[in-house]
Amino acid sequence: MKDKIAGLSLDQEQEAIVLDQNKYLLVVAGAGSGKTLTILGKIHYLIKYQHLLPEEILCISFTRKAANSLKEKLKQEFALEMPVYTFHQLSLEILKENHQSFKIAEPELLEHITMEFFRETILLDLKQITYFFTYFHIKTTKNGSQKYQKFYQEHPQQIRLLEKLIITFLHLLKCNHYSLEDFLLFSKKVKHTFSYRTYQKEKSFLILALNIYLIYQKYLEENQEIDFDDMILKATSILKEKGYVKKYRYVIIDEYQDTSLIRFQLIQAILEKTDANLMVVGDDFQSIYRFTGCELSLFLNFQTYFPTAKMMKIQNTYRNSQELIQVAGDFVMKNQKQIPKKLHSNKSLKNPIQIVYYDHIHDAFEKLVVEVYEKTQKPILILGRNNQDIYSVCNQNFQIDENGKIFYRKNKNIKLTYLTVHKSKGLEEENVILIHLKNELLGFPNQIPDEKILRLVSIPSEHYPYSEERRLFYVALTRTKNKVYLLVPKKNPSIFVKEIKKKENVIEIHI
Repeated sequence: MKDKIAGLSLDQEQEAIVLDQNKYLLVVAGAGSGKTLTILGKIHYLIKYQHLLPEEILCISFTRKAANSLKEKLKQEFALEMPVYTFHQLSLEILKENHQSFKIAEPELLEHITMEFFRETILLDLKQITYFFTYFHIKTTKNGSQKYQKFYQEHPQQIRLLEKLIITFLHLLKCNHYSLEDFLLFSKKVKHTFSYRTYQKEKSFLILALNIYLIYQKYLEENQEIDFDDMILKATSILKEKGYVKKYRYVIIDEYQDTSLIRFQLIQAILEKTDANLMVVGDDFQSIYRFTGCELSLFLNFQTYFPTAKMMKIQNTYRNSQELIQVAGDFVMKNQKQIPKKLHSNKSLKNPIQIVYYDHIHDAFEKLVVEVYEKTQKPILILGRNNQDIYSVCNQNFQIDENGKIFYRKNKNIKLTYLTVHKSKGLEEENVILIHLKNELLGFPNQIPDEKILRLVSIPSEHYPYSEERRLFYVALTRTKNKVYLLVPKKNPSIFVKEIKKKENVIEIHI
C-alpha cells in the first residue's frame, strides 16, 4: 500500500502490520514509533482495500483524551465520522442498547465514602473501632470512641494511608472480577499467614474493607447509580446472555498494555459473538498503571490467550535520538520478562541525557531552566514522580497554576509545564527536566513496598525489583525530542541515576 497517511509514508514495519491478514495480531510498539499512524493506516486499509464499512470496525483506546484524539485524526485525514470508544463508553452504549438505564456514579464516590467512614460512620459501631485499633496493633478496652477521635486527630497520615489502601483494595477487587462472596475466601487465606500478629492485622483490614464495600454498594443500589467497573461487568454479562447487536468484523485496541481483566473479558465476549478479527497495539515498556488494575500479563501472554496470534513490532522511533533510546532501552530491558525490542532512530544527538547535580535545589532549578531556554528557545516540560514534587523546586520567582502551567516572573517567554510522569505518557516536548531524583521512600523510584494484603485481589506481579518504577523512569526519559536533564541531589542520588550514569552519551554536570 503506497497511500500516504497524514502526509507521511509508512515505514516497512508499519506497512507490514497494515497489510497483515492474521486473525489475531499483537503489535508491540516502541516509544515514539508512530503507533497512531499505524492504527490510522490499518483503518484506511480495511475500508479502502478490504471494503469494510466504518461501522464494522470497533476502535477502542484507554483514555477519553486518546480516544477523542484518534477520532479527530480519522475525521481530518479521511473525513470519517467514526466513533472511537473508551471501554466505559463502549459499556455504556451496550447497556443503553439493551434498555438498561443507570446514572454514572462520581469517580470519587468510593473515596468520599471511605473518608466519611473513618471520620464519622465508624463512631457508631464499637466493634469497628476495635478492629481499627487491632489493625494498628493498639490494645484498647475502654472509651473506644474517645480514643479513636484522639488517634484520628493526632495521626492523620496513618489514617490517609489506610484509606488509600482500602480504596486500592476495593478497586482491584472489582477490576479483577472478585465480589462480595470472595471476602469469605479472603478470610480463609489470611489464616495461613505465619504470624498471628499479621493474621489479626489482615483480618481487621478485611472487616473494615468489607463494611466500606457494603456501604458503597448500598449507596449505588439505592441511588440507581453504577460505577465504571460495574458498567464493564454488566455489559459483559449482557453480551454473554443476549448476544451483540452490532456486526463488527474488526476490533482494534490501542494502549493494550493498560488492559485490566474485566476489560479483557468484555473483549472476549464481543469476539465470541461477532467472530471479528483483533489487532491490539501497545508497549509493555510503558505499562505503568498496575495500581489501577491494569494487568501486564494480558499483554505479555497474548499468544497464550489467542494461540494462533501473530506478534509484530514497530521499532523505529521518530521522537528520540539513537543515543537516548539506547540508554533508555538497555535500562528498561533489564527485566527480561518483557518483550525484547531493537529500537533504532535516524536522529543522532550527542549526550542527550544530562545528569545535573545540585547542592541547593531552588537555585539549581532556576539556573537550569534559564540555561535550557537560552540554548534552545523552546518550551520545557518538567516531570516529577508525585503531584507535589514541583513545589519543592520552585522559589518565589515561579508561579504555578492549577493546570500545571508554570510562570517564570523574570522571563515571561519561557514556556514551562509540570506533569507527573504518569500523566505525561503519550506526550512529548522539545526538552524535559526530570526532578525529585532522590534515593528515599517517596523518591524515584518510589520505595514504598506493596502492601501484602493486595495479594488477595491481584494477579501475581513480577518479581524484578522496582519493575513498574523502572518502566515509569523509561517513560520519563523518552518524553523528550531532544535532551532530558536529570536534576539530582549530590548527597543522595536515585539508584536509577547511579545505574545509568556510566553509560555512553550520559554526562554529569554540577550546577
